[in-house]
Amino acid sequence: MKAITLLQPQKIVFGTGCIQILVDDYKQLGKQRLFVLTAPPIRPLIEDALAELTTAGISIEVYDQVMAEPTLNDFNRILEYARQFDADSVVGIGGGSVLDVAKLVAAFAKSEQQAVDCFGTGFIKAKGLWLACLPTTAGTGAEVSPNAILLDERDHLKKGIVSPYLVADAAYVDPKLTWTVPAKVTADTGMDALTHCIEAYTNKFAHPAVDIYALQGIRLIAANLERAVKDGKDVEAREALALGSLYGGLCLGPVNTAAVHALSYPLGGEFHIPHGLSNAILLPSVMKFNRPANLKRYAEVAVALGCEPGKDDNETAQRGVDFIYQLADTVGIPKKLTDLGIPQTAVDGMAKAAMEVQRLLKNNPREVTEQDARDIYNSLY
Repeated sequence: MKAITLLQPQKIVFGTGCIQILVDDYKQLGKQRLFVLTAPPIRPLIEDALAELTTAGISIEVYDQVMAEPTLNDFNRILEYARQFDADSVVGIGGGSVLDVAKLVAAFAKSEQQAVDCFGTGFIKAKGLWLACLPTTAGTGAEVSPNAILLDERDHLKKGIVSPYLVADAAYVDPKLTWTVPAKVTADTGMDALTHCIEAYTNKFAHPAVDIYALQGIRLIAANLERAVKDGKDVEAREALALGSLYGGLCLGPVNTAAVHALSYPLGGEFHIPHGLSNAILLPSVMKFNRPANLKRYAEVAVALGCEPGKDDNETAQRGVDFIYQLADTVGIPKKLTDLGIPQTAVDGMAKAAMEVQRLLKNNPREVTEQDARDIYNSLY
């Protein structure tokens, strides 16, 4: 069995209402200057927790204007706020974009390095400030991954910074923070989490130590996404999605994703389509493309999705692909790139840009050429 490195927060807390455990833990740390990154809809959900910390004598600066799909310039501006505040600790409470920015602020606040020089894997030189992450969507799994994504305006391409030093010190996964997420965002982010699990299980670097997370994540999300989209207050479904998303996040460091994510980056980079939606619209088509290259694994994915086994792996795997097409349709994922305002004339440029994401394409079970990328994009018109 090949070697694998599992990196995750020293402390992971899961459970409805566990934001209170963050408050209790933080009081014991001895930190005094907390920089909180969040978004406007989240503020009412965390006011009580912040008030309790303030009462305990903690100085808190809240930055709540993190944009969806943050750019390198956005990040550098936010980093300056954290430095001016002289933060000694960082908490990110939000969706994937908020958590990614929080991870990078913690890494670079006291560093002489610049984020622009650290795109790729392993370029951050040292651990940064103490960091906790609390996800408010059941989607990216960023709270437990060593990855952060920024849009580089210089070439309109989303790029990853990957480092052991981006792993949070603690993650608090409180499903209650997802109760108010709108149905559309629930659908998009849920499909993103499902993509993490499916790509981790079927890619070339899949590993038994991670398979267990991937398969259980697939089971939980497939069985509960439609329920949570229909009724955001369905506590059981919300908890299942949050746990499935956590499992997907635990797959990201050691195994990572593949062609769905690589092909989604140009949609976000050039057309500012949210990350989850980009993955959601591409997942069925990429599964269809990949299926012949890893039939046994795609058949096992189909069974985890809840499909009845067919007469052989080929038929079972196809049922899994059909299930994903149906699920995407049921939860309202658009079928065509034109529905997202992306003209077909953009396909050549997107295919070329996707080829730059070899960090992920090398994981894919089937080689993806530039023409293959064009064909997958064109199939969505």
